[in-house]
Amino acid sequence: MAATRKIEVFSAGCAVCDDTVALINRIACPSCEVLVLDMHKPEVAKKAGQYGVRSVPAVVIDGKLADCCAGRGPDEQQLRAAGIGALLPT
Repeated sequence: MAATRKIEVFSAGCAVCDDTVALINRIACPSCEVLVLDMHKPEVAKKAGQYGVRSVPAVVIDGKLADCCAGRGPDEQQLRAAGIGALLPT
């Protein structure tokens, strides 16, 4: 029996998420198990957090967040550098 590769796509149902799902389905091999997970469900959001998902779409392959999806999402330092939290000059 051939081993399978488990691919989890964390999606919020947006156009970019849909494009990612289409890409994964197009390039997945016959032994790949592709699961599309809805981030609107609390249990899915919790699971995503355990993988370190910080933005969607995100792809987890065999239990590991893909390098292309790691380290993204809001970052306080970058947001502050962009001006959030600073008063506008009067």
